[in-house]
Amino acid sequence: MTDLYAVFGNPIGHSKSPDIHNAFAEQTGEDLFYKAILAPLDGFEDEVRRFVSHGGHGLNVTVPFKENAYRMADEITPRAQQAQAVNTLKKLDDGRLLADNTDGAGLVRDLTVNHSVSLAGKRILILGAGGAVRGVLQPLLEEKPAEIVIANRTASKAELLANDFAELGNVSASGFGDIEGSFGIIINGTSASLAGELPPVPESAVSHVTVCYDMMYSSKTTVFNAWAEKLGAARTIDGLGMLVEQAAEAFFVWRGVRPQTARVMKDLRSERRR
Repeated sequence: MTDLYAVFGNPIGHSKSPDIHNAFAEQTGEDLFYKAILAPLDGFEDEVRRFVSHGGHGLNVTVPFKENAYRMADEITPRAQQAQAVNTLKKLDDGRLLADNTDGAGLVRDLTVNHSVSLAGKRILILGAGGAVRGVLQPLLEEKPAEIVIANRTASKAELLANDFAELGNVSASGFGDIEGSFGIIINGTSASLAGELPPVPESAVSHVTVCYDMMYSSKTTVFNAWAEKLGAARTIDGLGMLVEQAAEAFFVWRGVRPQTARVMKDLRSERRR
């Protein structure tokens, strides 16, 4: 019998996850089918239980349910515990739910493998202090950067996040207006690009050696990346690769098989240009 998987979110109609995971299944020969499910805002847990009881083997979780998934899990991986948010649930053999967070692994793999960007010894600026940033900090710190500065419109929120991860490396906090010096890597973890807006980052943060990475993606260059290109950044990268790589990591958690991602990314980019 074909194993069932899904992504839960609200809204969910825009999700590329079914395309990605069904492509992974075809590539690896894994007998599974993956679909998108619109979960009610006040009924996520019940919807998950229903899906699992009707044969669901695992699921991805997107906005706004990542904290709900964290709270309902029976077992939590260390990286999900650190992130305090979950994007992957797996039904264990005894029926319990294992929670994981593959976002950070996806980001790091996209940077280091797909784009050959070394993080070791680099000064990294991360914009934003929400769940998206919390989910990627541990994997980034495991790459041994020289420093990570978390900048946010509300500096106190960035400070709380920096304190939570201080024992893992050199992490500090800043308001957008207080950012000092230039950086080897700047990661936009805000959702500003979705609204066509730009975080108020000083232009001095970007130099000719800076790699700028926007965790958002669209059919056109994001506002953040267009800004970085105008300032002469060495490279700009959008978040499509992170999306595919975090999916591949989730697929590995579920099936113990790691799919190849290059062709899937190429197909998605071709689709976006049509």
